[in-house]
Amino acid sequence: MKTYAMKPADVEKSWIIIDAEGLVVGRLASVIATRLRGKHLPAYTPHVDCGDNVVVVNAEKVVFTGKKLTDKKFYWHTGFPGGIKERTMEKILGGAHPERVLTKAVERMMPKDSPLARKQMTNLKVYAGAEHPHEAQSPAKFDVAAMNSKNKREA
Repeated sequence: MKTYAMKPADVEKSWIIIDAEGLVVGRLASVIATRLRGKHLPAYTPHVDCGDNVVVVNAEKVVFTGKKLTDKKFYWHTGFPGGIKERTMEKILGGAHPERVLTKAVERMMPKDSPLARKQMTNLKVYAGAEHPHEAQSPAKFDVAAMNSKNKREA
């Protein structure tokens, strides 16, 4: 018996849509990263982009467990003396680009410093609201909340 290695020509990508309203960020990001990599497929090949195209809507309505919304801080430095800055998760979600929270969570679950991971991240489309321009691809609904009762939290 030989191991099957998928070739890029053999890949059939499908489109899925996930409604992120009320879903826990870490659990949702884990499911999305698995779908982007293609690890849910029996013919998964690590060096081939065999994952799905994922569309996420309502990214501004994701929830966090515990006190992460107020206690989790992100730091960066401006490059000037005393230029350390911080921002809480609550400010990021309430800001101009709340979809970046989910995008960064998924990005940090992908392989590091990999051209393939950067290519697979282009298959992720995250939108803050309920509208998206991918109706022509007729994405299939993917219910993450039904997978496990811990995936969904009431805010």
